Amino acid sequence: MTRTLRAAIALAGAAALSLSAVATSGAAQPGAGSEKQDVRIGLLLPESKTTRYEKFDRPYIEQKIKELAPDAQIDYYNAAESATTQQQQVNTALAKGDKVLILDAVDAKSIQSSVQKARDAGVKVVAYDRLAQGPVDAYVSYDNKKVGKLQGEALLAALGDKAETGQIVMHNGSPTDPNAAEFKAGAHSVLDGKVKIGKEYDTPNWDPNNANQQMSGAISALGKDKIVGVYSANDGLAAGIATALKSAGMNVPLTGQDAQLDAIQRILLGTQTITIEKPYKPEADIAATMAVDLAEGKKLPADLTPITVTSGSGEKVPSTLLTPVVVNKDNIKDTVVKDGLYTVDEICTPTYAAACKEAGLE
Repeated sequence: MTRTLRAAIALAGAAALSLSAVATSGAAQPGAGSEKQDVRIGLLLPESKTTRYEKFDRPYIEQKIKELAPDAQIDYYNAAESATTQQQQVNTALAKGDKVLILDAVDAKSIQSSVQKARDAGVKVVAYDRLAQGPVDAYVSYDNKKVGKLQGEALLAALGDKAETGQIVMHNGSPTDPNAAEFKAGAHSVLDGKVKIGKEYDTPNWDPNNANQQMSGAISALGKDKIVGVYSANDGLAAGIATALKSAGMNVPLTGQDAQLDAIQRILLGTQTITIEKPYKPEADIAATMAVDLAEGKKLPADLTPITVTSGSGEKVPSTLLTPVVVNKDNIKDTVVKDGLYTVDEICTPTYAAACKEAGLE
């Protein structure tokens, strides 16, 4: 089976692919006296506070690269939420001789000069999950506006008639993350005109502590009896929001994204309404395939980049956008469990045993 065909299969079956049985692989190191590797890839991820990057994205990408190019060298960097650090890491990757960078930008705008520097050095850039500005060669992510629409639709469904009488609070993501703007736009396209937005916040660095403070402030400003629901752009923010709601003695519909384990458990308890699953392995596999093809000097096939997306700096980037999935209390087994993201035992610890039984997770 050709690499192109494998990538096409990954696209077609994104939501159904198993995410299990993947071992974390460390960055490859050349053996003593070995010749220079034909494939050398820099993997630059934005932070480790969110569970996904170290637990899923990194190992899946590294494993797929090694599957396609066993002798590949992988140089790994994590920016720890610092745009400046990430710019320095790009410089390091270029100095080491990486042929391709898989880049998940901390700040899509400020990284533009680094992307240009890579282009000037003849190094290809695959934008991963977030579309960096500058001359990016390929991009893979999920349909981010669709994510926001799904979140908004789920929130309205949970509100029912209360949408006409109460107010919601919106917690969007980091203003430096282009995905956050798309989640926000998608949610507004559904919510505007259907429910009153009492307070709305952008949340720097996707910080749960900031979201907690924002929610506490909104409760004080609006009054807890006036708030009927909360839009949260992701599960990290939802964790901080849920704590503020609990402190105020409130339990209202609350959205999320990323299908984090704690979010799944909140959904079981009824303190979060939905999350959005974006299976990591299909996205990681496609990024790795793009990177290896580019490192080997190949032109990316059309079925690997079926659409073109325009970046914030105006570049037309060959892209793949996968389809997100709504997770609620009724379909946990058919989504995150079936996809191998978590086992029932990981979800159903003693604290959640009764809720798991009620939801049919046994």
